[in-house]
Order: sequence, then structure tokens, then C-alpha cells
Amino acid sequence: MNNQIRLATPDDAAAISQVIIQSLRQSNARDYPPDVITQVEKSFSTEAIRVLLNQRQVFVATHDKRVVATASLDQHVVRSVFVDPDHQGRGLGKQLMETIQSVAQEAHIEVLRVPSSITAEAFYFKLGYRKVRDEFHGAERTIIMERRLPRRQFRADIQIK
Repeated sequence: MNNQIRLATPDDAAAISQVIIQSLRQSNARDYPPDVITQVEKSFSTEAIRVLLNQRQVFVATHDKRVVATASLDQHVVRSVFVDPDHQGRGLGKQLMETIQSVAQEAHIEVLRVPSSITAEAFYFKLGYRKVRDEFHGAERTIIMERRLPRRQFRADIQIK
């Protein structure tokens, strides 16, 4: 397998949009009614993704240079974690989350928060996130979860001379 995690570019916007919409329609549709899926899709058009690229740190996972997953970091909030349904269960979401957590630690962020869909709650739980509360946006239920990040460790055996 030829997988890579990298920062997204404007040229990735259409592919990111496609991954998100496919994931919403196939995975999230099991937990949300069609009107909620249709409403959420509107936030992830190609143009909307281009705007988000200027507001957040957006990452993509590629397989043989094709975008198959995405996730972003908006200050201390993880957003828009989606994996193409044909590539789910292969560890790409976990790899993206590890990348985001590493970037957050470098930025001295102590607690990461994620607004999780019902569909992804178990995924985040396995990664150490715990439920804080539910939020409702009309019929859309979002589970707010958070995880305290370990502090970067400094080697005590290094002596400065």
C-alpha cells in the first residue's frame, strides 16, 4: 500500500469534497435522516472546502496519490474527519488523528475537542476521547468529545555543557 498523510492543497478541494459526501451518504446515513445528510453536505462543496483550506490546517490521506481521507485542525478543535467508505477500517482515520494530535502537541495544545457524529463516536472513544455533552442542531445530534494530550517529554539524560 502506498499511503501518505500530508497537508491539503487547493487542488485537493474537489477530491476532499467527494470523500466527505460519499462518507456522509454511505456511512453517516445509517445514523441520520436524509434531510440532515443533505443539509450537512452543503457545508462541504468544493467551494466550501476551498474556504476551509484558508481557515484550518487541513490534512489528507492519499492512497496511490488519490485522496481517500481527510481531517482538519481548527485551533484546538478537530473537524471534518472523513474516510472514503471503500477505505474505512484500514487505519487511515487513526493515522490522520495521530498527525493532528502531533501538530496540536507541537502547538502546546493541552486538550483537543471534537464534535463527533453518532457514526464516529466509537472511533474517537477508542482513541481516548471522552464525551463531554450532546449538542443538537435541529435534528442533527453531535457528541462533543475531548482528550487531554500528553505533554511532550524532554530527555532528562541530556546534559548541557
